[in-house]
Formats: sequence, structure tokens, C-alpha cells
Amino acid sequence: MAGSAAPNELRIGVTGHRVLVEVPRVLEGVEAALDGIEAAFPGRALVVVSCLAEGADRLVAEAVLRREGARLVAVLPMPRGELGADFATVESRDEFAGLLARAVEVVELPARATRDEAYAAANEWMLAGSDVLVAVWNGAGPLGQGGTAEVVARARARNLPLAWVHAGNRAPGTMEATTLGKDQSRVTYEGL
Repeated sequence: MAGSAAPNELRIGVTGHRVLVEVPRVLEGVEAALDGIEAAFPGRALVVVSCLAEGADRLVAEAVLRREGARLVAVLPMPRGELGADFATVESRDEFAGLLARAVEVVELPARATRDEAYAAANEWMLAGSDVLVAVWNGAGPLGQGGTAEVVARARARNLPLAWVHAGNRAPGTMEATTLGKDQSRVTYEGL
């Protein structure tokens, strides 16, 4: 089970798409979401709780870590030796290793029967230890177990405050990026 936050900490969980388009615009939305969260919870040190998957998990983790005094808790859905297979390029593996080295805590969850089950367990750990969730998401329904839509639904069921950064994803069944047009990077707050 996730550790509890110190009274002066604010634990920010993150979920979102692995494939993002218009990354600079999405990053603008992430920065705006973090500004809104800091305004809603003034004076608290930020701790980002992330599985460090490609895309949104890393984008939000980096954005939080650029803020003064922020820290990272990495939640690995499986032993780290098995996780490298999920990253297609050397650059992605290097980016993961760099973020992992910056983490103040690394939680390695035990292997599960499937990768979907492993990511669902990691997302549950992340949600249980978060005070607020940043979701970088297109708003579409679930594409599989442990996906962004499922994580957002579980956060909503718990009345966990949410900062939703509207972001394009990928065409179903492909790695082809889609866009949301003018809605890309808009932030919707729930419970803040």
C-alpha cells in the first residue's frame, strides 16, 4: 500500500496517454494544471507519484520536478529488469533511467500474470497514495485494463481531486497520433 504524505506534502498522482501530439501545447496545459493545484493547496511541497511510463507520466513528472522543492516517487509496475521491454528506444530507456535516478523513493511491485494487470496494480498503488490526480487524457472511454479512462473513473469514484489536461492520444489499434484541435491543453478541474 502506498505511503502516506507528510502534513506539508501534496502527493500528485499522474495518469495519461503514452502517445501525445502537440507536446508543447500539452505541456502548457500541464503547467496550468500544476499552477491550479498549487493555488488550491498553498504552501505544500509537491511530490509526484508516477509509474514513469512514456508520454504523460514522464511529462508531468519532469514538470513537477522543475518546481522548487518537488520530489518524485516512482512506482514500477513490475521488477525494473522486466520493465525495459516496454520502452522501444535507447532514448526512452535512458530517459526512464534518468528519472528513476532522481526518485526519492522507488516502489517495485511484484510481477503479475499480464502487463495489463501489472499496470493496473501500479495505478492502484499510485491512486491510494495521492492527494490529487493529473490526467493527460482525451476523455475517451477505456481501451483496456489499467488505462487512463479506468484510472480517472477510479479517482472520481474516490472523490479524488482531478486536474484533467485535455490531450490527443492515438488512433485505436495503432500508434498514429490524433489531436483535439482547439481543446488541446485545456484544463478541467474537478474537486479542487
